[in-house]
Amino acid sequence: MHFEQFYLGCLAHASYMLVSEGEAVVIDPQRDVEIYIDSAAAHGARIRHIFETHLHADFVSGHKELAERTGATIYIGIRANAAFTHVDVRDRFELRVGKILIQVLETPGHTPESICLVVTDEVKSPRPWAVFTGDTLFIGDVGRPDLSATHTPMELAGMLYDSLHQKILKLADDVLVYPAHGAGSLCGRNMRAERSSTIGSERLTNYALQIRNRQEFTRELTTNLPSRPEYFLQDAELNRQGAATLSDLAELTPIAAQDLASELEKGAYVLDVRPGDRYAAGHVPGSVNIALSGQFASWAAIAFGLSSSPALVADATEQLSETRVRLARVGIENVQGYLFGGVEAWSEAGFPLARMPQISVHTLSEWHKRPEVSVVDVRRESEWQSGHIANALWIPLDKLASTPLPLGHDRLIAVYCKSGYRSMIACGLLRRSGFSNLVNVTGGFDAWRAAGLPLARREEEVVA
Repeated sequence: MHFEQFYLGCLAHASYMLVSEGEAVVIDPQRDVEIYIDSAAAHGARIRHIFETHLHADFVSGHKELAERTGATIYIGIRANAAFTHVDVRDRFELRVGKILIQVLETPGHTPESICLVVTDEVKSPRPWAVFTGDTLFIGDVGRPDLSATHTPMELAGMLYDSLHQKILKLADDVLVYPAHGAGSLCGRNMRAERSSTIGSERLTNYALQIRNRQEFTRELTTNLPSRPEYFLQDAELNRQGAATLSDLAELTPIAAQDLASELEKGAYVLDVRPGDRYAAGHVPGSVNIALSGQFASWAAIAFGLSSSPALVADATEQLSETRVRLARVGIENVQGYLFGGVEAWSEAGFPLARMPQISVHTLSEWHKRPEVSVVDVRRESEWQSGHIANALWIPLDKLASTPLPLGHDRLIAVYCKSGYRSMIACGLLRRSGFSNLVNVTGGFDAWRAAGLPLARREEEVVA
């Protein structure tokens, strides 16, 4: 058997391929599927089977395109009510692929239709070798129970407890665990960075598996849930229908500076994907910077929404093509085009460039006690609770659009996050909404802590 894990760092997404006797199985494919086709060809195999462990909410799957290009059959849990051509599967469904046996476990909890796949490599042993857990069981965590339009989080959490204890934990301790996500994913809270584990290791170290009481488990999983991005339910529905092939998406078209200026006056979104320092030095007024690194696509979906039609600003053609794919991976498909010639062409056409001032944490430590300066923290709740700057106003980036900032539009506002990436996004969004006197804190809270600067006392917490 040949086994391969494909890890997409920007979405913390893991997909898999199993090959035996010239047949290949792909589990939870990403939107751009060429990697699976190339890998199968390299191993002299044909992709015959595709499994979806559930309707993914944080990315758009490539299952439909992969099936159309290879003739493979798609298998998905019966409760998904999938609209594309597929085979519904339930408990005890089995599929033999060469000398591999794949057995389905129905494991509702993260979503009602979730399944896990127990794989046995019969060449090596008659006992199960690994379980592909989707978003049911992560390394160090379990799936969040609030991604269903038909079940409450309490209902799903109870179902998840049953799935874990009645099915997953019945497997032997040496069975390998391969989940669909790793650290950084929005589908859980406490995932570790490892790409695989074992049932035995998770039994001993996973906090959620230490909770033996169903009621306590349900309470723990539904208390202080991180906010659910609005696009999650939209992505799940896209996956239920099956996304269009990437080649069907319209080509990016060049936009002249004069035309982009006209679109901006109408309220168009302009997404600048250059590094934050280049954006800070000069950018199209009204544009928002989400640098093409880190969790770019997730933040673009959160900041703009899937129905937006952003125009892009980039340094190079390669950045544009990569941006197009990464946006499509989360369901942003209607990209308006790109600024032809970039910011240089904008400036040459006679349009002014805006700048975003940046300050160090040492400057912030001098400024933040001044009454005319406000400090805004845009990190997630868990980050805020682990430490923050005294008297900072806490508004998570994913809530920025829906939470009115209780400050005057001309007030001097210093924005920080963990490292400076999210705070630059926040600065662009705040300026777009009318705040004019903003500065980004370079290095963010990591730099503040590293410099040994003071942290807030509990009584100094400020929450918007």
